[in-house]
Amino acid sequence: MKEKNYRSLLKSISWRLTGTIDTFVISFLITGQVKTAISISGVEILTKITLYYFHERLWNRIKIGKVPETPNDYQI
Repeated sequence: MKEKNYRSLLKSISWRLTGTIDTFVISFLITGQVKTAISISGVEILTKITLYYFHERLWNRIKIGKVPETPNDYQI
């Protein structure tokens, strides 16, 4: 099944929100400062959504591990 580009974008955003929460918690635990944790999280959410989107689109073009779709024999 072929995936549309917007699916990759939605996956990028949902994964990044999860990662950003993790980054915020780690940054806060290390620095003890909410402002610093927000700054770090704010920058990385934008850069990593973009990186993941292009990474995902590239992998959709790579044939490794993909098998061709075959129609069911019992289709009418």
